[in-house]
Amino acid sequence: MERNVIAKNTTIIGDIKSDGDFRIDGTLEGTIKTNGRVIIGVEGLVKGNVDAANADIEGKFSGKLLVSKILTVKATATISGDVVIGKISLEPGASFNATCSMKGAIKELNKGNDQQKTSEKTA
Repeated sequence: MERNVIAKNTTIIGDIKSDGDFRIDGTLEGTIKTNGRVIIGVEGLVKGNVDAANADIEGKFSGKLLVSKILTVKATATISGDVVIGKISLEPGASFNATCSMKGAIKELNKGNDQQKTSEKTA
């Protein structure tokens, strides 16, 4: 896969769609959708929506973040908004002020409750 870069001191306003990875060291105001990884560098800023398979955040993010696999939040990161993830890795020192839900967790909990009910009925 190719890696696309939004360099430092660059501002993009609009929507981006790609199959490759993205590294953002500048500013993006809008939506980015990719099947790859989105990396927001230490000086990067994203205001809007991100929809990606994986994401690494070192800079600032504000908006709606959808990560189907793993979200990695570095100690220098500042996140606010709504976050829906598969898994999360959060370093100490990061600012994470968001509503967060984990895909698949509700189904797993419900399956566990169903198994308990079944075992209680047979006991």
